[in-house]
Amino acid sequence: MIETATREIDLSPRYPKPLFLYALFYGGMTCIAGVLGAKQVALGPLAVEAGIFPFLLLVSISSSVAQLYGQKTATQMVRFGFVPLVMAIFLTFIVLALPTDEGMWEPAKDAFPIVLGQSWRLMAAGIIAYGISMSLNVLIFSRLAVLVKVPMLARGAVASIISQVIDTLIFITVAFYGVRPIADLIMGQALAKVVLSLVLVPPVIALLVRLAKRMEPGGTEQHA
Repeated sequence: MIETATREIDLSPRYPKPLFLYALFYGGMTCIAGVLGAKQVALGPLAVEAGIFPFLLLVSISSSVAQLYGQKTATQMVRFGFVPLVMAIFLTFIVLALPTDEGMWEPAKDAFPIVLGQSWRLMAAGIIAYGISMSLNVLIFSRLAVLVKVPMLARGAVASIISQVIDTLIFITVAFYGVRPIADLIMGQALAKVVLSLVLVPPVIALLVRLAKRMEPGGTEQHA
């Protein structure tokens, strides 16, 4: 009888559990942002495209990861976010090109391509704006901690405001310049993002950091 040597396999996670979960959450938000952006919602006097909500979550997640695991890790997560974003766009084009089943619910036949069928300019605008604004958010959030010791929640709000205003300038210019007047559109979107960044981003960052610390009792915070 020949004895075979067995090797014990280490199944312990290579990454902290909170980082793994937040990266999954982040990837999902990059995909859904473009879908939700097809609807414009009214928030009192402000009219915004609904994609702003997953984008504000992306800002909050990236800032939280920078707070917990450092700027380099958060920047890597932003770069990896291109993978689900581009793949979602690629699969959307494929699905739209495939023939529609005749038995599909009639209202959905017309609605589906209207909601998901975006021009190449909109797709390009989304990718460019995502990469620049999310990278800028992590950079500002992290640098404020080092240079002027700004508290975490204030850093989150400031980084979100600046990065999301830049996001608006890039996206609307690339998507609509030469097609329609863009000045009023930029002003309205930028104002909405400033308000929502002040109201929503700081408490979400606080929640995500607190949840991560509960999952990692020893503490993981690196202060960027």
